[in-house]
Amino acid sequence: MTTTERPQPSTTADERTMLEGWLDYHRRTLAWKCEGLSEAQLRTAAVEPSELSLMGLVRHMAEVERIWFRRTLVNEDLGPIYFSDEDPDGEFHLTDADTWEEAYATWQAEIEIARRNAARFGLDDLTEGRHRRTGAQYNLRWLYTHMIEEYARHNGHADLIRERIDGATGY
Repeated sequence: MTTTERPQPSTTADERTMLEGWLDYHRRTLAWKCEGLSEAQLRTAAVEPSELSLMGLVRHMAEVERIWFRRTLVNEDLGPIYFSDEDPDGEFHLTDADTWEEAYATWQAEIEIARRNAARFGLDDLTEGRHRRTGAQYNLRWLYTHMIEEYARHNGHADLIRERIDGATGY
C-alpha cells in the first residue's frame, strides 16, 4: 500500500506557487481518501438514493481537469471521458466494466496534462477557449481558484463517504 504525501502549501510563497500548491494539496487529498480501499469499497455509494462514490468522484474530477485545462484553457476540441448528452452524470454511473485502475490512471493523466498546459500561461493570461455554454473567457488565476474550490467541495463529500465505509476520518 502506498501512502499519498500531502505536503502543506507554503505560507509565504508567491501567488502562483501558492495556488498550485493548494490545488496539488487538494488533488492529493482526494487520492488519500481513496487509499487502501477495495474495488467494492471505492464503488460504495454515500447514502441511498445517491450514486456518489469515491470512484465516481475521481472520474468526475478527471472530467473537470479535462474540461478546464484542456478544452477551456487551450481550446482542445475533445469530448467527455465518462458522460454524454444522454447521461450527463455518467461519471457517477459505474458499470461492472469500470475499474478503479482505469479511473485512477485516467485522472492522473488528466492532471499531468493540466500541469503541462497551465505551465504555458501566466496567471493573467486569458484562456484560448471559451466556456461551452456561456462563451466566457477566464484567466489562469480564475481556473486555479475554481479548481481549488471544486476539489475542496468534493473532498468534503469524500470525507463523508470514507467515514461511512470504514470509519476513517482526518483532514
